[in-house]
Amino acid sequence: MEFSAAGMNLLKRSEGFRNRVYLDVAGVPTIGYGHRLLHPNSFPGGIDEPQAAEILAADVRDAEEAVARLVKVPLTQGQFDALVDFVFNLGQGKFASSTLLKDINAGRLDAAAQQLLCWDHSGANEISALKTRREAEFQLWKEQTA
Repeated sequence: MEFSAAGMNLLKRSEGFRNRVYLDVAGVPTIGYGHRLLHPNSFPGGIDEPQAAEILAADVRDAEEAVARLVKVPLTQGQFDALVDFVFNLGQGKFASSTLLKDINAGRLDAAAQQLLCWDHSGANEISALKTRREAEFQLWKEQTA
């Protein structure tokens, strides 16, 4: 399964494009469409949108592969898209150890959808942008489930 246009629209809308390095809500250096910088990457001159789109495509592939590897039950397109966006945003490690994944693989898909909504904090603080993003993932999950 591949990330759909609906999923990509959600991701791009949630992340926004920034041509210079910035710190995300967790304080991680980031650029483009939410690409976390790892040493030695630095982009001191910034990037343009085509470069950001290329980096985004690679990051999305990584998230797609993580979802495909970790999820053991069939998913609808909406569920897959919601999970790819989730993994892109939070990382495969957090997804791999989450109750969300445990619920999915146990076939508790309604409970899993509810779990998406729990991931709206950075540390102890609720982040309105994360709340909005999780609600959008929840809607994507639900709209294409039926």
